[in-house]
Amino acid sequence: MRDIRVQREIIVRATNEIGSLAKVIRILSDMGLNLLSVVVRTEGSETSIHLITGSQSFVRDALRKADFVVEERDVLIVELPHYPGFLCRVSEALARKEIAIDELYATVAQEGRTGLVVLNCSDNERALQALRRHCH
Repeated sequence: MRDIRVQREIIVRATNEIGSLAKVIRILSDMGLNLLSVVVRTEGSETSIHLITGSQSFVRDALRKADFVVEERDVLIVELPHYPGFLCRVSEALARKEIAIDELYATVAQEGRTGLVVLNCSDNERALQALRRHCH
């Protein structure tokens, strides 16, 4: 593992309508901010947009100023080597400590050497300790 840290994830709650994501991303673009991660989930009439950037407080404040409903939560950000079995090591290390993975999303470029994994666990602090101890 190259890096593991706790970071705030911003969750924007919006009405499920065409252009919701574009409005949110326009604010980040106008601020000159890059996204580390974005996930969009739609259930019925509601959309949630999960964002991780390098400047969470600026993004949060800008989105609230634009009248978006914004929530925050801590997630784990893990940079993993891109080879078979490493995510298996992570999930097994957490299972041994009886830590549930409530949510996980990841991405890696086809030829990339590392991937970025975002985790939300039943106990993020214990998960952080377990991964630092067992996966380096």
